[in-house]
Amino acid sequence: MILVTGATGTVGRALLPRLLERGEDVRVLVRDPRGLGRMRVDVRITLGDLVELSDRRVVRQALRGVDTVIHLAAAIRDQPGAKVEELNGLATARLLRGAEQASVRRFVFFSAIGATEFQRTRFFRAKALAERAVIESDLETTVFAPSIVYDGADPWVKIQRRLALLPAILISGRGEAEFEPIWAADVARCVLADLDRGAGSRRHELAGPQRLSYNGMAREIARAWRRERPLLHVPLSFVHGWLAGLRRVVGDAAFATWEEAELMEVAMVAERGDADARALGVEPRAMGEVLALA
Repeated sequence: MILVTGATGTVGRALLPRLLERGEDVRVLVRDPRGLGRMRVDVRITLGDLVELSDRRVVRQALRGVDTVIHLAAAIRDQPGAKVEELNGLATARLLRGAEQASVRRFVFFSAIGATEFQRTRFFRAKALAERAVIESDLETTVFAPSIVYDGADPWVKIQRRLALLPAILISGRGEAEFEPIWAADVARCVLADLDRGAGSRRHELAGPQRLSYNGMAREIARAWRRERPLLHVPLSFVHGWLAGLRRVVGDAAFATWEEAELMEVAMVAERGDADARALGVEPRAMGEVLALA
């Protein structure tokens, strides 16, 4: 049996139906099963989220009979009762320890390109600590470190599409940090290919075929919906103050936080480009090509 966390996220929505098509027995750790749509009748469900991984009973229930864990769940903003560090770092360590005690064979973890313990953002620092714990585990492990993962319906793309309705597209900062965006469906295919490789521990950096700046990605998204606009760069000091004020007023309903905006200032470029994805038999598609079909 395979346990999937984050099954309703961008990668999870692409991966879960492919696992079921292969005939895999899947359990999901999910806060609200309604987010699974019709697939909720095809999987085993454990109710819970990253916060509740502090409850050993939830961990034991999620891991009962599981051979492989695919840990996709992550958080890029603080949530009620838990900070980013706990949601991405401690939660991973708790699930990993539970997997070791439950005699799970393989633990698949999603980190991020550019995650280091000395990064400027809390999210990347937490991911780096979690990745180190996974690599040091006695389990067979796979670490995927992707650049930005997207599809036509993910929250970030939706925000960029709405911004393209304005006379000018707002960009926080200079928008010069570079990324190699990779389609969620291509990421899902990479995961399946790795599962078929069998024993051993390994790490893959997943990147798409294009190197695009934040400015470039905004243009690709606008172009896909025929809403090409000039870019208007907003100084980071203003973005920080405005988003901090918005969060104080509307709380968790804020469409974005400073921590999320700051992530777009950190480059996410693989040393080998899309070579790791190709080594897994996947030829990633370009962002403009994917979005034109959405």
